[in-house]
Amino acid sequence: MERERDVSELPKAHLHLHFTGSMRPSTVLELADKHGVRLPDALTEALVGGEPPRLRATDERGWFRFQRLYDAARSCLREPEDIQRLVREAAEEDLRDGSGWLEIQVDPTSYAPRLGGLIPALEVILDAVETTSRETGLGMRVLVAANRMKHPLDARTLARLATRYADQGVVGFGLSNDERRGMARDFDRAFGIAREAGLLSAPHGGELAGPSSVRDCLDDLGANRVGHGVRAAEDPRLMKRLADRQVTCEVCPASNVALGVYEKPEDVPLRTLFEAGVPLALGADDPLLFGSRLAAQYEIARRYHGFTDAELAEVARQSVRGSAAPEDVKTKLLAGVDDWLAS
Repeated sequence: MERERDVSELPKAHLHLHFTGSMRPSTVLELADKHGVRLPDALTEALVGGEPPRLRATDERGWFRFQRLYDAARSCLREPEDIQRLVREAAEEDLRDGSGWLEIQVDPTSYAPRLGGLIPALEVILDAVETTSRETGLGMRVLVAANRMKHPLDARTLARLATRYADQGVVGFGLSNDERRGMARDFDRAFGIAREAGLLSAPHGGELAGPSSVRDCLDDLGANRVGHGVRAAEDPRLMKRLADRQVTCEVCPASNVALGVYEKPEDVPLRTLFEAGVPLALGADDPLLFGSRLAAQYEIARRYHGFTDAELAEVARQSVRGSAAPEDVKTKLLAGVDDWLAS
């Protein structure tokens, strides 16, 4: 029987991690105490008990509950020092899991009221990312994401803001929140602004909605990557299109199960996508609420889908290739993957 290598030592890129959702449970509790924030009982109990809250977002009520818990955690981030702590700890967790490159996703409008406005909020985040990257050695960049629950004009404002900082740490533009709301094409102008500035297009799709939402990301938003994209497995022609265009799907197995997209880890169609040639980048999504970080997603692929070490290495390579990392960083990480496999 082949020896199983430690997936936390496998070099990889992390392309799907939300800002607030990256926090450690202990940090949320400490910041809530610091700022006098009363957290929902369900969230406090989960954080204290070390178990993620029970979530199911396949219906409107479930999604509202998920969003309420997320917003409560976000309300604990009130000062630049809180932002710096979050970024530092996210980097430490990623390094522990073998990540050599992290693209953290954030909607700065969520933090603007407490940080002096939209531009100051983004600058605080970018400064924290630059400082942390320099001090820890982890390559880090930011993906600015609009909220599809808000007006498309808000997305255009964010796209212009993202392009303003395209050479100062912003590498992509996304679209998050419930993809059952708002048509992708309503946000095409915003994504056009971002693409013209050379930013990656990485909208969410194919999680709570089916294959059509992935097609919309491709057709209307010119997606280079798709956040989640896992429901593409239901359409062979769509998988072929993703494979032919080498559009990376940022698949987050643990969150798919936690939110009720699939009942069990073995139901997530990782192997279907992989064998169809769709590039994958496994992501932790929101570890705060889903209870597992990056390396655990690779363990899911191994344990529930029978991925061999050679296949896990290829998934890691795909995550690196799908990233916005500079070529020298990609070369180093890819060499590290080969070394891991040869060990």
